[in-house]
Amino acid sequence: MAVKQPDPDGNSRAEVDISAETSTGRVAGQFMGFGAMLKRWRKSAGVTQPPAARALGISVRTYRHIESGATPRFSQKQCDALAALLKLDSDERHALLLYNVGTYLRAAPTEGQPEVGPALRLLIDRQMPSPTYLSDRNWNILAYNQAMAEIWPWATEPRANLIRWALTTAEGRATYHDWHKHATVFVRMLRFAQTTHGEDVDLQELIEDVKKNPDVRHIWESDADLVEHRDGHVFLATVPTLDWRTIEIVSHVAYPAIMPDCRFVVMTWVEAEGDTQRDALGGPRDAWADETHNGERRRDLAQERLAEGDRLRDQDVRTARLAASSAHQAAALAGDDGIPLPALSRLVGPDAQLTLSPSRRNVVWAVKELSGRWGVTRVSPATVIARIQRQPLTDEHLTEMKQLVRYGLPAEPEAALSRIEQLLSEHDAEQHVLREIYKELYGPDYARPASRGDDPREV
Repeated sequence: MAVKQPDPDGNSRAEVDISAETSTGRVAGQFMGFGAMLKRWRKSAGVTQPPAARALGISVRTYRHIESGATPRFSQKQCDALAALLKLDSDERHALLLYNVGTYLRAAPTEGQPEVGPALRLLIDRQMPSPTYLSDRNWNILAYNQAMAEIWPWATEPRANLIRWALTTAEGRATYHDWHKHATVFVRMLRFAQTTHGEDVDLQELIEDVKKNPDVRHIWESDADLVEHRDGHVFLATVPTLDWRTIEIVSHVAYPAIMPDCRFVVMTWVEAEGDTQRDALGGPRDAWADETHNGERRRDLAQERLAEGDRLRDQDVRTARLAASSAHQAAALAGDDGIPLPALSRLVGPDAQLTLSPSRRNVVWAVKELSGRWGVTRVSPATVIARIQRQPLTDEHLTEMKQLVRYGLPAEPEAALSRIEQLLSEHDAEQHVLREIYKELYGPDYARPASRGDDPREV
């Protein structure tokens, strides 16, 4: 028989099944409401009611009512204090927060980059051919798949950070169409992060870095909105590694349960149709610029993928990102005929190592992670060339670049010659157009475009 037993203060206790009482007076089958769960945690920790009440900043009488069935709504600070006192594990803390604050469990900050487990790496790799990456709560890139490395190789560089790249580099600015709109959303994301972990030194450094850009500082000082993420946003981007083609991207953001502070981002993309009014999902163009992550949006099925996506789909997913214990082990993945590229490696960064694999006709791109291991991705020679070709090159750079270009061409000499002729023709046409535009801009005194190192006004 089930009854409600009043406590001495007149409050109703949780419903219990009296028929289940044992000879010892203990009750089985008690309804496990929050109060009962709290009582079990407290007793498991060997803590009495008065210390628990003090941790919460409430009276013992009020605390007793909560364990008896009253409905509390503790603040985040109270939850943290109670979790520390009762030594709750992650699942218990999660339940405590969900009941009282209504939010997911925030992971405690870690020293350096968190370790990405093999199951999560497998999930990232299996998103092929969609470019996919995992970033921490400050947008530092922790892991990525083959497509991400091929299409956006900046993600493979040491200390790669999405927002720093987007807001402070010329490549980031050239990639996003309507860059100011994107910059505004990124600033709102940074401001949201301040509300959750504003004391984080890494976040503070990121904010100071991006505010060195006058445009970003102006946005920061003139826009006070918040946004958590860019899930479902559809936007146009021009991609250097795809010969500066414009594509339309849909970003999908998820939070892995095992790393709830990290963002799991998958990008699906289609050829831009040139419609300035509607995006690829049929919605108003750039509607995301005025929305928050809470806005309701209609999502349709993704459209057909780019031919580049078809090429990546045909690749063996086992060529996705690997891990090596040392630089020597990473270089060995290029095979016995591997050719080190030290000069180009230095252009990529101090913790990067490029090794050309002639037999596989690709490049082993290795980056030393904070854990001491080396993250390894196999990329095409064209990806490396697209990443560094605008740097001033010495003779050593040019020697290594020549090797890259050769192994980026077809293996058969006749096919390689045909491809070279095609590329030269394309570049000649491009240079001819650039000269014509230069002449129009410079005026009647035009004689010839400047070669590298010349003053463009000299003739």
